[in-house]
Amino acid sequence: MGTHMKTTIDIATPLLTEARKVAAREGITVKTLVEQGLRRELAERRRSGPFRLRKASFRGKGLQAGVKDASWERIRELAYEGRGA
Repeated sequence: MGTHMKTTIDIATPLLTEARKVAAREGITVKTLVEQGLRRELAERRRSGPFRLRKASFRGKGLQAGVKDASWERIRELAYEGRGA
């Protein structure tokens, strides 16, 4: 197996148009521009790692008794009570 593989991707027309302009201005091919962008994106994802939600509990006591068994809709109503129209 070689070091290159041919594939086909769909790119939105406005994005491809802009990519062609950038590639022409920089004297490179669209293929090179796409490869550079893909390498940069993959490197960024490796650096950042998976998303982790920080622990945000308050003294570990959970919800107040009045909403402990409430539905999400009821909790949302209470959170926005008195706000808006």
